[in-house]
Amino acid sequence: MILVTGATGTVGREVVRRLPEGVRARLMTRGPATGVAKGPAGSVHETVIADYGDAGSLGRALVGVRTAFLVTSRVGGDDDARFLRAAREAGVERVVKLSAAAVLDPLADDLITRWQRANEELLRDSGMEWTLLRPRSFMSNALSWAASVRSERVVRALYGTSANACVDPRDIAEVAVRTLTEAGHAGRAHTLTGPAAVTPVEQTEQLGRVLEVPLRFEELSPERARAALRARHPEPVAEALLAGALRQRDGAKAEVVDTVRSVTGTPARPFRTWAQEHRGAFAG
Repeated sequence: MILVTGATGTVGREVVRRLPEGVRARLMTRGPATGVAKGPAGSVHETVIADYGDAGSLGRALVGVRTAFLVTSRVGGDDDARFLRAAREAGVERVVKLSAAAVLDPLADDLITRWQRANEELLRDSGMEWTLLRPRSFMSNALSWAASVRSERVVRALYGTSANACVDPRDIAEVAVRTLTEAGHAGRAHTLTGPAAVTPVEQTEQLGRVLEVPLRFEELSPERARAALRARHPEPVAEALLAGALRQRDGAKAEVVDTVRSVTGTPARPFRTWAQEHRGAFAG
């Protein structure tokens, strides 16, 4: 039995869609499973409501599970520790964790990166088999521009000429499914990127071509970016995101690796492909 946490999330729901026919999976959500994706015909999945803060619900979710896909998002919290403790007690043998590529950057010392490094260490020390997935930024982060593209034909972001080797969440999910269902990934960390580093200016140009409309890029000042981030996130998280943007400006997120192809046999999708397949979100 495979447990997929975050089954309604950006990566989790794509993992569910890609699990091979006949694989038994339990899909963990924090609330009613209205956003859970459908697996292929012949899949035998069940849904369970559980929360990292509720040891009883975690124990019930983990009964009979041998492999788990772990996604946590409460920055600075102890959800990983709670899950790994429950998984160990339930006899889980292997955990595949979604982490972040920034943990490899020795100059990255923001809250989010420190939290991910600590969580990785917890997993490595858990006594269970482990695999780490370390993606760059999700291409789907561009969806935050959808409202301004629809209403103003404008993209606003920090540091327009800074490059990020962002990755399609579907490619992350493809790799995750391989690590969950195939041998040979225990004790390994997979860094995941797209096929090329792209800047916000280049993303704006590619979106405009896909939509067949002229789009304008407007660079945010650090002050405006900080205000926007603090409106959506706690202040420490907002500051961590700003620190990450500075590292991107300095070239820390531009390196491309071919892990998606080496694990799945298929090259990573470029940003333009992601944009074409999500054009409806920007077109209104």
